Amino acid sequence: MYFQTLDDKRQCIGIYKEGKIYFDSMPEDLRRTWAFTGSITDKKVEYAQIYANGKSLEEACPEEFKEELKQSNKRFGACIKSFGTAKIDPREHCLFDMVPYRFLMQFCEIRDKITRHVFENDQKPRNYALLSESYKLLHKIKYQGLNVNTDGCRGLQLSTKDRKKVSQLLQHRYVDYNLFGAATGRLTTHPKSFPILSVRKDFRSLLKPNNDWFLQLDYNSADVRTFINLIGEPQPEGDVHEWNVKNLFNGNCTREEAKVKFFAWLFNPDSNAVENKRYNRDNILDKWYKNGYINNPYKRRIKVEERKALSYLVQSTTNDRILDRAIEIDALLEGRKSYIAFFIHDEIAIDFAQEDKDLLPKIKEIFEYGGFKSNISVGRDYYNLRNLK
Repeated sequence: MYFQTLDDKRQCIGIYKEGKIYFDSMPEDLRRTWAFTGSITDKKVEYAQIYANGKSLEEACPEEFKEELKQSNKRFGACIKSFGTAKIDPREHCLFDMVPYRFLMQFCEIRDKITRHVFENDQKPRNYALLSESYKLLHKIKYQGLNVNTDGCRGLQLSTKDRKKVSQLLQHRYVDYNLFGAATGRLTTHPKSFPILSVRKDFRSLLKPNNDWFLQLDYNSADVRTFINLIGEPQPEGDVHEWNVKNLFNGNCTREEAKVKFFAWLFNPDSNAVENKRYNRDNILDKWYKNGYINNPYKRRIKVEERKALSYLVQSTTNDRILDRAIEIDALLEGRKSYIAFFIHDEIAIDFAQEDKDLLPKIKEIFEYGGFKSNISVGRDYYNLRNLK
């Protein structure tokens, strides 16, 4: 039932199970392992790292196995360090072709012990299904190379500081997300990733599609629409902040002022900036906040003090919705040239092939499910985007 893979790349197929390593004929009844890897295709497999809420092996390791893990990591780390010295990119090779067999066995044995410990002692998260599918999608994105180049980017070369930053960004060709980096489910990135979530906006012009163009899916006021959805009200047509100007503030402020007032009210329990029966904060918490925990519509459970409960509820629901919609879009794109390239908060970026344009209406339909209005833009890089009518 328990097994470990020897590499996390799709083309590198090797399995450890019960003291043996298999490369050709795979053993049956593989059901539980530490983490998802590209070579795993059985949807029934469960992952201990999700049960452990994204902890590393070191963090999840019980005291009695710590020394064994330390020694295994020391040997394994020496091998990985030697790859760097020899200028070998581990992404381009299967790990089991470069690491001595005895080291592989030792590492798999301790990882198997930790995996068993987690399954025997940790509870399965209520939102396991969404986490598992998100985990797989982010793993796929991790191994899709970014097209990062300076074509058409002379404006980024005008200062020494910018030239240095461009040079640094050109060294990062992959986006490596951390699904468990924030309690609300908001994605973060690992240290060696392209800094897609924090890079200055004009530096996004370095990102070019591998296909024909980028397709950006972006909700119109995502958190506001999530709030409206949570209170069970219909979604306004058009821009939601313009709707608020007219219906909440009687036209007595600008769109930007309405936006500031609304968020100041939404996330500050002491604010009375909005007085409208349509928007009732208390009713939301009565439904979604119990005994110090929020339980959002996607079954995410977060311990949080009451003052922050609404903020956590809205943000976590928006984040989970983005992942849920992306998983369905990814399934639609299966077998096509187009693919999900990356996320930037509540945006989904698709590296789009012109030959897949017949899918555009369905992509829009999936993304806007539940009445959420979106803005759809296209461009030859990820900075110079224009609205797609």
